[in-house]
Amino acid sequence: MQLTKQQLAEFDELGYIFLPECFPVEQVEALRAAASDVFAQHRAEVWREKDGAPRMAFACQQYSEACKLLASDERLVTPVEQLFGERCYLHQFKINAKAAFTGDVWQWHQDFPTWHKDDGMPEPRAMNIAVFLDDVMPINGPLMVVPRSHKAGALESSHDVKTTSYPLWTLDNKTVTDLVERNGIVTPTGKKGGVLMFHANIVHGSAGNITPYPRRIAYLTLSALSNAIVKPTRPDFIAHRDFTPVQKTSPKDFEEFLAGEVTA
Repeated sequence: MQLTKQQLAEFDELGYIFLPECFPVEQVEALRAAASDVFAQHRAEVWREKDGAPRMAFACQQYSEACKLLASDERLVTPVEQLFGERCYLHQFKINAKAAFTGDVWQWHQDFPTWHKDDGMPEPRAMNIAVFLDDVMPINGPLMVVPRSHKAGALESSHDVKTTSYPLWTLDNKTVTDLVERNGIVTPTGKKGGVLMFHANIVHGSAGNITPYPRRIAYLTLSALSNAIVKPTRPDFIAHRDFTPVQKTSPKDFEEFLAGEVTA
């Protein structure tokens, strides 16, 4: 799947792009089932809220066939290769969950400072691709992004280990306020199966979820091959050390997987 000239221009200007209904219903349902299976497991890669509800599951592509297919899906990989002009490797794969009623916040941050300071990623030639596994609504803790904030580059941040279970390099209130006063805040929302791509330096965060509606999102972090990490400090399941180019799979591969599941 190639991005159009208009989509490329939109990404360059705003720092993000939303692709609605990128994955058909049957494939999304398989991914939703896989997410439930992953979060039911008790392993080091699955992190939980204080009340035991799942918050994050890392490296799911290593122990879930559906996630493995998603991590190499050409619908996600090709646009990133198009933007970077080179092949990519998988830096990270995870599923983030905002449990109904108890899903916690994500502080305002950029992704690249964490990848740079904690993993030794040289440049912001990597990005997150978010696949909506549930309907993302204005009320159930959607991702909030500050348009055009990627144009400010990597901003001064502090290592916050107190307010989330996952340490982040977070931004101070004044920095966020100044950016929002200039650019506003948007909340890309949509039906399950939608895809959100956003720049490594886009400022983003999310509020808690106190609704009855859970919000799960699968994230691929794809990095240009020339941008491999050099000083990783985090476990391999968080920051992968395999810099092999992603071997892309097609929607047909996913359909064949689903057919095999039905047959089995």
